[in-house]
Amino acid sequence: MSALSGFLKSASTILPEVPKPQRKLSLTMRLVWTAMALAVYLVMSEVPLYGVGTLATDPLAYSRIIFASSQGTLMELGIGPIVTAGLITQLLKGADIIKLDFKKPEDRALFTSATKLLTMVVILVEALGFMISGQYGSGLSFTAMSIIIVQLFSASVMVMLLDELVQKGWGIGSGISLFIMAGVAQQIVWSLLNPLVVNVGTEEAPNMVPFGFIPFLVDALVKGSLYDVILRPGGLPSLIGFVMTIAVILILIYAEGVRVEVPITSSKYKGFSGVYPIKLLYVSVVPVILASVLFTDIIFFSQFIWFNYNQMNTNPWLNWLGMGTFDSLTGSVVAYPTGGLAYYITSPRSLDGVMLDPFRALAYVFFMVLIVVIFSKLWVEIGGLAPRDVAKSLIDSDVQVPGFRRAGVSIESILAKYIPPITILGGIIIGLIASLSDLLGVFGSGTGILLMIGIIMQYYQMLVREQFETLLPRLAGVLGRR
Repeated sequence: MSALSGFLKSASTILPEVPKPQRKLSLTMRLVWTAMALAVYLVMSEVPLYGVGTLATDPLAYSRIIFASSQGTLMELGIGPIVTAGLITQLLKGADIIKLDFKKPEDRALFTSATKLLTMVVILVEALGFMISGQYGSGLSFTAMSIIIVQLFSASVMVMLLDELVQKGWGIGSGISLFIMAGVAQQIVWSLLNPLVVNVGTEEAPNMVPFGFIPFLVDALVKGSLYDVILRPGGLPSLIGFVMTIAVILILIYAEGVRVEVPITSSKYKGFSGVYPIKLLYVSVVPVILASVLFTDIIFFSQFIWFNYNQMNTNPWLNWLGMGTFDSLTGSVVAYPTGGLAYYITSPRSLDGVMLDPFRALAYVFFMVLIVVIFSKLWVEIGGLAPRDVAKSLIDSDVQVPGFRRAGVSIESILAKYIPPITILGGIIIGLIASLSDLLGVFGSGTGILLMIGIIMQYYQMLVREQFETLLPRLAGVLGRR
């Protein structure tokens, strides 16, 4: 461990870093810096990778929104490497494999350096993976592949630094959350307002209609065919998707406010009493992100196996595992899996797709809910959210439950009545919302809506706190010390 610490200390001197501001910036300046970081991200999301031709389809389209990525652009990897490296280091820390005391500044610095270094390693691995799996076609020269990898690495490091810029006090909140929220909002606006036309007919009898729901609604009003807006073919934005998007947003806002409140009192400050809230969505959206990462990795690995060992779909074992049943396209690799495990863990993404293969839709919902519940339980255990961890935190904060002894065992027994069942129930709810929303054609995807609502509420709370500290700095300081 000492050798690793020495290596990380040496590496931290050469790793790129954003310095903290010398003094706390005003709320207005922090908003400006946040907007600038977001603008840079959005520009990179539109700049195409040099050396990559037009890509026909996107086999990872359903997971792009989670990683704030954009196919064929500098944001091909998005925040994926940052999230992956962060989850790995957090899991190692939560499982006590990495033994660090975050109360010590040097240990916090070591953890940050380890996460940053691992992020850069993951960037290289994912960039190489895109090359090996044939995402950009076959037959690329070594020079062309090297140029693409350099672009992906440089852009991803820039994203890492933008996230660090926002988190270190120049901006507000987290750059990762900001980019995810922007990506989801962009997709929702695109589904609502996109005026570009698409062909819903055939090559012999084309039928060009607007893509966005509102332009198509206007077009349907002019043509007198309002019935067509209820359910559109190919998963295009429809009235059902629009209504379900609003319904999911309202359900999530309501669910965020549902909680069990455990009464607490302070053993240090007499007369102080309050509640410890245990939210219905106790583990938030982390399990959905982990499940989506797992599904994406399975799809990505399946494509790698198919591209290198089973392009003719002749190996029955690989076909059964979903590592061979893919459709090949000219100049590209795959559209989507057509069978096996990889097929059943991907969403049909529209009601017409559900009607074509109801068993696939049921399998997708089952796998999503099952994996989300498993990850919910795991995250509670290793993420410091288990009853024993919460009880220890309350004891360390000089807090106790009235009517019970100020002991970890007593508080843990009370919390154990609520946290485990709420964890499972919350996992089932967010798993169902994420999977069913995808089947019903929700704008921005079910997982995207989950992430966006959670992030918006976090930003709302941060802005309220910032405004409070600006107006009443002295009172805020007293409350902060408490």
